[in-house]
Amino acid sequence: MNLFDYLFAAIPLLGTLIFVHELGHFLAARACGVRVLKFSLGFGSPIGFGSFRMRWVRSGTEYVVAWFPLGGFVKMLGEPMPGAEPEPAVLDARPDEYLSAKNTWQKLLITFAGPAMNLALPVFAFMLVLWIGVPRATNVVGMVERGSPAAVAGVRAGDRLIAVDGVPVSWWYQAREAIAESGGDAIRLDVERAGEKQRFEVPLERRGILDPFGGVERIGWIGLGSRRLPTLLGVPAGASLAARAGLRSGDRVNRVNDVPVEDWDALRKAYAALPVGSAVAFSVVREPVSEGSGDAPAVAETVEPVSTVVSATVAASLDAFGVIPATILASVVAPGMPAAEAGLEPGDLILAVDGRPVGSFESFANSVRTSGGRALEITYARDGTTRSVSVAPRLREVEGPLEIEGMTEEIYQIGIGHALATLPGASALDQVRNPLTSLPRALDMTVDMTVVFLRGLGKLVSGEVGTDKLAGPIGIAEIARKSLDLGWQAYLSTMMLISINLGILNLLPIPILDGGQALIYIVEGVKRSPISVRTRDAVQQAGLLMIVMLMALAFWNDLSRNWAQFVEWIGSAL
Repeated sequence: MNLFDYLFAAIPLLGTLIFVHELGHFLAARACGVRVLKFSLGFGSPIGFGSFRMRWVRSGTEYVVAWFPLGGFVKMLGEPMPGAEPEPAVLDARPDEYLSAKNTWQKLLITFAGPAMNLALPVFAFMLVLWIGVPRATNVVGMVERGSPAAVAGVRAGDRLIAVDGVPVSWWYQAREAIAESGGDAIRLDVERAGEKQRFEVPLERRGILDPFGGVERIGWIGLGSRRLPTLLGVPAGASLAARAGLRSGDRVNRVNDVPVEDWDALRKAYAALPVGSAVAFSVVREPVSEGSGDAPAVAETVEPVSTVVSATVAASLDAFGVIPATILASVVAPGMPAAEAGLEPGDLILAVDGRPVGSFESFANSVRTSGGRALEITYARDGTTRSVSVAPRLREVEGPLEIEGMTEEIYQIGIGHALATLPGASALDQVRNPLTSLPRALDMTVDMTVVFLRGLGKLVSGEVGTDKLAGPIGIAEIARKSLDLGWQAYLSTMMLISINLGILNLLPIPILDGGQALIYIVEGVKRSPISVRTRDAVQQAGLLMIVMLMALAFWNDLSRNWAQFVEWIGSAL
């Protein structure tokens, strides 16, 4: 563990969020005429050595950058601090510069300004992201899953989605959200194909997916994807023209005669252009199949792929020829997992789950993950014969999205990996420099992120999500470093999520937090007199105890996840 890497990622993240929060209090206090005695970023003594200290005094305010970066504060004239000594008299202070002299609405404005700045920061950050530009998947259909409602309705790969239920879409995420959130029995797609506009009425299915917290939610589904299918062949029937010509499941086509093909749509078009009954030559690469363990897509590395040419006679279509996209071709079957125990082997071509065709590995994985452990009837092809087997997924602990040691999640798996991933679809730079356009989009992005956080907070309070998911300083540092490894966009998204976290948690009516302080001001405003010093201290000490206990729990979670590394680090230090 390189401590510098963690500090390099965490300190700028936390420092920025704390600075923005305290800046809100500072600016609001100044606007209301309250004198600010100290603005400290961090706790403790100022950073520095000898006579040099990161401490400045300007216009009666002391500015400090302190050694301990996990916090900060703004000290205002007349502001009671829990457990603090009475502040020395400020000889040049006017009576109206004291916080206690201000109206209730001014006190509330100053109190809520900090959380408000944390909640506003993502809006400006996302506006900056849009100004720079973000690569996004466009509205071009990359794949249509075999047997899906979209395939039956006639939607094809390469179609450009213009509108979904009459709402214009320019990016894939807009189309995906519109389909997922639709509550009807069918959905209307307006598409552009070869320069002509067409409209499709597509029946809408509802399928389960895992939400960000491991729960199952049902969304609208029609079988479209932005990524493209590779030219990986599935040859399920041994008596088909393809099988008799010598093609087999797992062959990856590079050329049809002399025409190069990169994805399944290109393969389909090249094949459809040939006269029925004519000769065709497929240039294919045969990838070896591995019997390793694991659940991620994998291909054996010890055997070189074989290139060959297979000659055949053209049929009316690829379906008639006997080939389908090999969307789930098992390359790995993990020993001891349900798939292996049920008899599935590397090289098996999975065709359907519970009688429904599966046209993508994503759809197959969702069926497994949302099964709740219920046995699934899996139909597959092996050696030209179609078979069925019952497989009960097993709950398994796996690494979380950032692959941080100890931060795991439990999902249902059967223990297979797919032979070849999908290919990237059409993409473009999403760049918006007009603030009148970027501001509403940035607000939507912030609201979406806030809703996700509130859902998680609600699940934590209700007990649906365990308190072991709370992360303390070590966990935050790990998340910051991992997100930085993924790139500046992931790092910025992490910062914005923590900013929203900080803003909302500070609004909770817990004494010592901004929400608790606001509650005290409201009580004082109603009774038209300040509460006693004894009562204030007791309430704030209780709030402090709650926060300390919460932080202790989070810190214990950090240590529990990293106990082995912690012991090793202590041993090396000794």
